[in-house]
Amino acid sequence: MAHFAKLDQNNVVLEVVVVHNNELLQDGVESEAKGIEFLVNWSGGYTNWKQTSYNGNIRKNYAGIGFTYDPTRDAFIPPKPFSSWVLNEDTCLWDAPTQYPTDGQLYNWDEAATSWVVNV
Repeated sequence: MAHFAKLDQNNVVLEVVVVHNNELLQDGVESEAKGIEFLVNWSGGYTNWKQTSYNGNIRKNYAGIGFTYDPTRDAFIPPKPFSSWVLNEDTCLWDAPTQYPTDGQLYNWDEAATSWVVNV
């Protein structure tokens, strides 16, 4: 099964739908364009769709509601969790300004302190 993200006018993901692989076949080869053609017809003419992948084979991350599709990076980027976090250009995920501690304890991010605090 293939998955497609329905995007709004700002490329924010509204929903993710499943399309049978047979709907993507063009001369025996899967085609994203063929899947979008199917979805345009299925949805009554909605045209802003992008294929996404559970395993990150395409577009870096599996799309989720609220993610943004970045056409320059050809990637789905999740919402920024905290204002201090920065986008990792390789993964297109957000990184905290300091690494998560590796001492085996559970931590939560404290944005006011811009640091990890032990989860109590």
